[in-house]
Amino acid sequence: MTRKPLSFLLLATMLSGCTMIPDFSRPDFSAAQNWNDVPGYESETGEKLAVEMDWKAFFNSSEFHLVIGTALQNNKDLKTVALNIEEARALYRIERADLFPSVNANGDGTIAESSDESSATGRAQKTELYEANLGVAAYELDLFGKIRSNNESTINEYLATTEAHAVVRNALIAETANAYLQLLSDQKLLALTQKTLTAQQRTYDILSQSLEKGVSTEQDVARAATAVETARVNQHQYSRFVAQDKNALFLLMGVAQDDAFLPKTTLDEVAIKDSLDPGLPSEVLLMRPDIRQAEYNLLSRNADIGAARAAFFPSITLTGTYGFASQSLGDLFASGAGGAWAFLPKITLPIFQGGRNKANLDLAEIRKEKAVVGYEKAIQVAFREVSDELAARETLDEQLKSQRRLVAAAQKVYDISQARYKSGIDSFLSVLDAQRELYVFQQNEIQIERQRLANLVNLYKVLGGGSEI
Repeated sequence: MTRKPLSFLLLATMLSGCTMIPDFSRPDFSAAQNWNDVPGYESETGEKLAVEMDWKAFFNSSEFHLVIGTALQNNKDLKTVALNIEEARALYRIERADLFPSVNANGDGTIAESSDESSATGRAQKTELYEANLGVAAYELDLFGKIRSNNESTINEYLATTEAHAVVRNALIAETANAYLQLLSDQKLLALTQKTLTAQQRTYDILSQSLEKGVSTEQDVARAATAVETARVNQHQYSRFVAQDKNALFLLMGVAQDDAFLPKTTLDEVAIKDSLDPGLPSEVLLMRPDIRQAEYNLLSRNADIGAARAAFFPSITLTGTYGFASQSLGDLFASGAGGAWAFLPKITLPIFQGGRNKANLDLAEIRKEKAVVGYEKAIQVAFREVSDELAARETLDEQLKSQRRLVAAAQKVYDISQARYKSGIDSFLSVLDAQRELYVFQQNEIQIERQRLANLVNLYKVLGGGSEI
């Protein structure tokens, strides 16, 4: 008598471990085997991969540690993603709970009294009935893996959300560092402009005095005034940029403005690691959190197909109760109380759904194809980002050296022009031209210096650095 039920339960248990999720294979890389190099330059092999280097080791500066650490602790975007992780974790726990029966304890009491007229005996009667039971409420046997497929989809959604946190963390570190570098750059440009304005104002004052003595010309004084006002315009511009840079930095840090966070060093004193190993695309790209996020999304969509396939097959739902009943509340759990049980299995076989199941399967397959496209695009974007930053790294160092030589040459031209003007050989126009050219070259040098440092930060980011949770 017990063989058939036991056999049925054994078969149900075996089937419940199966799913109809398609076998997963990672899409082929649509990127080259090696990074794209700049012709004429050779890539240098660094000491470590970016993912192996903690951000504090990469940014070897207490000031960087302060601003980046504050951003990681207080940034609102990062906090929002962290809450999304908690939400996804809760959803996974809810979905996983469907794998187990839900047992509820219930208690009922009924008290009824009939009137003389309504009673069959002509007398008023009072009846009491009390019940207490444990019940399994609509537990579905997962014979074809629908619940497990949904669970698999949800856990991969959760894992994708954790990778989204790593993506935001990775970006926040780089954005905060670049905002800090931009502030240092604009502060240096402002200092250069103020120095240039002071020198040009001194020249203007000397020429004005010389004009009164009949030595210089009105044209020289007018040209000097133009140079002074140009520098003054730039001073106002860079003062505005510095103020805006501070606002951007404090927004990323998520705190009120406080001078304690502002840099005490200069752009020339920044210490950032410049010896990262770019590695090979096949190993580096799979370490990036955005690639891992895209893969988890693909796995989730793949699991949805298993759930959609399982919907075509019968579902068996079990409902049962066991408890006690008594006409006296005090005797409900006594040895003489009457026992009661019920077992209500139900099987549902989909026959006509108006095409709903087929449409759901088509939808799941389409969403998987979209996830495949998204994964391939993430690979391609990542490959381009790394190649761009490597190309920049291979040229910015040499560009900065060339720019510094250009500044040195322009400084020499300016010094010679001043000497020739004081000797009466050249007009003041040559001095102004040399001074204006020197100022432009000095500004470009500062910009290239910032770009070189920002390139190191961005390279660390695109190689997956700073993304660990």
